[in-house]
Amino acid sequence: MNSSLLDQIVHAVLYEGYILYPYRASSVKNQRERFTFGRIYPQAYSAAQNGMEPATMQTECLVTSGTENPKIEVSVRFLQPIRREVGALATPVKDWTEQSQPDFKIVPEFRVGETVHRSWQEATEREVKLPVLELRTQSGKTHPFRFEASRALEPIRDEQNRVVAVLVRQTEVIQGTVEIAARPLNNELFQVSARIINLSPVADADLNSQEAIIQRTFASTHTILHAREADFISLLDPPAEFKEAAASCKNAGTWPVLVGDQEKRERDTMLSSPIILYDYPQIAPESRGDLFDNTEIDEILTLRVMTMTDEEKREMRNVDAHARRLLERTEALPQKDLLGMHGTLRDPRSFDERLFGTSTRLDGVSLNDTYLKSGHRVRIRPRGRADIMDIALAGRTAVIEAIEQDAEERIHFALVLEDDPGKDLGLLRQPGHRFFYGLDEVEPLEEGS
Repeated sequence: MNSSLLDQIVHAVLYEGYILYPYRASSVKNQRERFTFGRIYPQAYSAAQNGMEPATMQTECLVTSGTENPKIEVSVRFLQPIRREVGALATPVKDWTEQSQPDFKIVPEFRVGETVHRSWQEATEREVKLPVLELRTQSGKTHPFRFEASRALEPIRDEQNRVVAVLVRQTEVIQGTVEIAARPLNNELFQVSARIINLSPVADADLNSQEAIIQRTFASTHTILHAREADFISLLDPPAEFKEAAASCKNAGTWPVLVGDQEKRERDTMLSSPIILYDYPQIAPESRGDLFDNTEIDEILTLRVMTMTDEEKREMRNVDAHARRLLERTEALPQKDLLGMHGTLRDPRSFDERLFGTSTRLDGVSLNDTYLKSGHRVRIRPRGRADIMDIALAGRTAVIEAIEQDAEERIHFALVLEDDPGKDLGLLRQPGHRFFYGLDEVEPLEEGS
């Protein structure tokens, strides 16, 4: 098992959707739409919703082994929401101890200098590890778990080092069970299941309170299965002899995929994720860190953060430690790392070569008594095509970045739009900012036109 790779993928799944752009507590999205992946609701709430909201998550997958003592290790990870509130003291105090807490009143927000403290839902990571399951001798196990309620106060001090307010962090009791089972399909093939159930207590008066329910919900829930002396079978692309058995596996709210070194074809670890992934998922090496926002593109969100106003950045910095680290990382991002986010060609051949086949770059070409070279301006006149991009680019002016002749002696222009904000990226031959048209699809322009 590649533990480092597994940890990267699991961390990304765990915090996907934790905080949404524009990364501010005052944003409506961040008050309503967070923790959207992998929710397992309390059973009492699910029943009150007639089963429309799930109280369980189930993983089923296949394991094969020809050894005498194959085993499965199962762990479950999720986020537990923490309610963070702001309490204003009636009178500032100098001394603060857990035993001598002053009276305070909960308020929507509290400002100290340029820092504004607001109510927010933070989260703490939870992990439930189950005893090892021996596939040939044990049919199943049930593992109950429970995390007690908690309450903690953090003092907020002013410029005179007086305590003027407090942050109040509270969690509710959450509890549940994880049921794991193994069913032999033949002497070497087993169907393994892991079922998570949320049994957290909910008072009848809280069943209509979304805030109370989310405090007792398992968020971003996923299951990690590790095999000893055995191998998992891909459910996405099973070998022919296992297709029928793979089709019989029932997964509810989760998608099991192989995790590990793809080149080595490692098959000892399965991640059952609430986000749809392919086998052997990876974090792009160009990514500089978490952006949290529901699988958005790193470059887009990074550029958006860079364009925030100073006031917006101050609010983002004050949300919590995750938002603050994201902002600081973005502000310190080197230019080369930003360019890396724009796109990396992992095929060693050039983009032009893969698009046109073996090609030759030309110094220039004559068109309508005009000799065109790189740097000359043209107007785009698409012919013989009617896709949405041609419609959008028809009549636009562009600069010739390169002129290529393919193996069939057809000539193509690599064009960069004059008014493209990413024009510099196009001139650096970065994908997404160059457009390709034939000799009869451009109109030369005179200087100044």
